[in-house]
Order: sequence, then C-alpha cells, then structure tokens
Amino acid sequence: MSNASDLSLTRVKAGGSTIIRYMEVVKRYGDFTALSGVSLDVYAGEVVCLIGPSGSGKSTLLRCTNGLETIDGGDIEFEGSRLARDERGLRAMRQRMGMVFQNFELFPHLTAEQNVAEGPRTVQRSGTAEARRRALAMLDKVGLADKAASFPSALSGGQQQRVAIARALAMEPDVMLFDEPTSALDPETIGEVLGVMKALADEGMTMVVVTHEMSFARRVGDWVAVFDAGRIVEEGPPAQIFDRPATARTRDFLSHLGWNG
Repeated sequence: MSNASDLSLTRVKAGGSTIIRYMEVVKRYGDFTALSGVSLDVYAGEVVCLIGPSGSGKSTLLRCTNGLETIDGGDIEFEGSRLARDERGLRAMRQRMGMVFQNFELFPHLTAEQNVAEGPRTVQRSGTAEARRRALAMLDKVGLADKAASFPSALSGGQQQRVAIARALAMEPDVMLFDEPTSALDPETIGEVLGVMKALADEGMTMVVVTHEMSFARRVGDWVAVFDAGRIVEEGPPAQIFDRPATARTRDFLSHLGWNG
C-alpha cells in the first residue's frame, strides 16, 4: 500500500491545486462538539466523498464550508484564501460554491426555468435574456429541457433535485457541495440524480459529496473520508477505503451497511 505522502502526490498530479483546505476545524453546539479538529484537502477536479454514520459531522463540515455555520476553531481556506467571516465576503464566496441540499428548496410558485434563472438574475444581476438562456442550458444539462415550464408540484422528487442541481450550476460555481442529495428520494429516482452527478464528475467539476450511497462513492469518488464522532478516522482512495480499510471503525461501518464491494 502506498504511504500517505505517495497518495498526496498522486492527488496533486491528478487534481491540480488545492481548492478547499480544512485545518483542524472545530464546531460546537453548546456542550456538544460536532467537529473535533477535522483536517482535509480537496483538490481541483476531484470528487471527495464524506461517509460515515449519521450525526458524525459530515453535513456540519459541508455547512461550515460555505459559511452557513460558523466554526469555533481551526480554519478553512477556499482557493488559497481564508474563508470570509463577514456577510458581504460570504455572499461573494457563495457565488463560487454551488450547494445542493437534502430537500430541494425550490420556490413552489416559480417554474423550473424561473427557479434556475433566479440566482443569475437577482444575485449576479444578469439580464433577463441571459438568465433565461443560462437556465435553459442548465436544465438541458440535467436532462430536463422539456420541464422548463413545469412547477415543482408537477415534478417527481428526482426531477426536483435535478432542478436544484441546475439552479446551483447556473451560478457557474468553482465547486459543488452536495449534502446527501438522494436521501429524500424514492429508490427509483435516485439513479437519475446520481447519473447527473457522475456526468459532472466526468466533466471535471470539483465536488464534495456527503452520501450514504456507497456504490457512488466507490465508483465515482477520487478520495473518501470516513467520519465518526466529529473526526475523520480514515481517508484515502476508494479502493483503499472499500476494499482494504485500515481501521476497525471503517470496517464496522461498512459491515453495518452490508457493503460487500
């Protein structure tokens, strides 16, 4: 097995520069420590999957990444700069990070096209024609060009989540953050969302994905970090994590899920 420095070198060669760096990140909620000194690098062009039991800190780390949660210790760097702490700086930074949540959070009174165009129009001050052009292009990208005029209530859960992905992509982000994007979906619609995410990965989009879809992490991920009790207990390429995990905690977690490769 390659040592840690060999693995790091491989990641640099494959992915390029560091786009997100977590350095001993701490997050507390009262007496509860949700993140206890998390350090992790995300390289440009990589898909980094965060796995582990519920409540282990994965989603908290993602929400700290774009400032939805403030950290209590350590630091986060994005594209070489320390994460902004003021609201104006956070707004500017969030335009470069697309975020897709568990629940779709679409505006129910807007069509799919209008939902996707809203960010470019109101945040980036794009003209109406440009915002519409970008919205239609992104809906086509996620396979929903024919649903542009549909309201969320007329769409399946998988379709709504694909609209949410298109909405994030319309802001032309440098990185996409996915917080368990399939957890609220029916089993038959999970595949269509994962297919869109795989296509983005194939195009070289930098992605940080909190997921319970182990097959996706094994097949699409470039790097996997295993969380437990607010810490990363193991990290490495998917082949290491899923085929020859180094820690008992990782083996127990995968065994509990019935993972057999």
